[in-house]
Amino acid sequence: MSLAHGHPYLAIPGPSVIPDAVQRAMHRASPNIYAGELTEMVPGIVEDLKRIAGTSAHAAIFIANGHGIWEAALANILSPGDKLLFPATGRFAHGWSEVATRLGAEVEMLDFGKQSPIDPDRVSEVLAADTEHRIKALPVVYVDTSTGIRNDIAALRKVLDDLGHPALLMADCIASLACDPFEMDAWGVDVTIAACQKGLMTPPGIGFVFYNDKADRARETAKFVTHYWDWRTRTDPEAFYMYFTGTAPTHHLYGLRAALDMIHGEGIENVIGRHETLARALWSAFDAWGAGGPMQLNVADPAYRSHAVTSAKLGEDRADRLRAWCEHKAGVTLGIGIGMAEPGTYAAAGYFRVGHMGHINAHMMLGVLGVIQAGMTALDIPFGPGALDAAAAICAEA
Repeated sequence: MSLAHGHPYLAIPGPSVIPDAVQRAMHRASPNIYAGELTEMVPGIVEDLKRIAGTSAHAAIFIANGHGIWEAALANILSPGDKLLFPATGRFAHGWSEVATRLGAEVEMLDFGKQSPIDPDRVSEVLAADTEHRIKALPVVYVDTSTGIRNDIAALRKVLDDLGHPALLMADCIASLACDPFEMDAWGVDVTIAACQKGLMTPPGIGFVFYNDKADRARETAKFVTHYWDWRTRTDPEAFYMYFTGTAPTHHLYGLRAALDMIHGEGIENVIGRHETLARALWSAFDAWGAGGPMQLNVADPAYRSHAVTSAKLGEDRADRLRAWCEHKAGVTLGIGIGMAEPGTYAAAGYFRVGHMGHINAHMMLGVLGVIQAGMTALDIPFGPGALDAAAAICAEA
């Protein structure tokens, strides 16, 4: 017998749960793309996105997933032979660097492993040695979706400023926007990228590049920029279709409008606080389980854990068995251990991830934790007591 019949719950780190209000907004006939409601709505969407990113800079919308937005951001600043320094704390910094390499940039990786955040001192050493200022940009993944590590972006801006190094600071906020605290302007970020399918609670398909005037000056000499990826044509366009270099992603925009209304209705500070509280509830349960079994959070220091995604280790093949039980017996889908395997393997059987981003509340979090504990019980995976009580206590304090 399976207990999975009923509404399934997707607890992977994106695409995240789609709110009913977003689905209702998208369930409509195709609109006019030349005049009327849609054309009047988009400028407000752009401004509300900038509010969430904490910026008064420029913003461009692209019909693309996160990998496309990586390319869009790089294409607008790079020319053949330009050098980039990628500090890596998981799979996705490497993925972004692969895009840069295929474009024709020279890439230097500074790998901090899969359990530790970026060390600003090591970054400073590399930048200080770049006396000719060949390094054009420092692309950083704020929250790596594979490891759950959250990096200190403001500390990297301080490194650049202290050295007087002109490199652009670029932040990948695909997994973190509207989940973890982020202030583009206050933290001195020159280019920020994001996508709609995680904290912004909209089905995958559109992404965003926020860029300041310093970054736009790099666009003046960029040789990789193409007609489609050009961010300038999408910023304050003369005609509506130029926002998207063609037909607008109509229904995604209606869904995004509803999602932004939900975020601003709750208040971005409360949204960030909700994510922080629910993340702590999850961590407390995992700590209790780990006191009497093999469960181990990937990031030891809570200060460097994301509030949007958590990676955990069970070892051997336990994580894969647990994921299968949770999905097929209880209707909860957990994330695979992407990026945690040995080279040449896509995912590690001993790791799994829990996405807790966007449209999530206390009963969803406590339900996921209850199912995980039921799965470990069914599979004879040892664990310590008191996990659900610990998580409930944190929710009760909110």
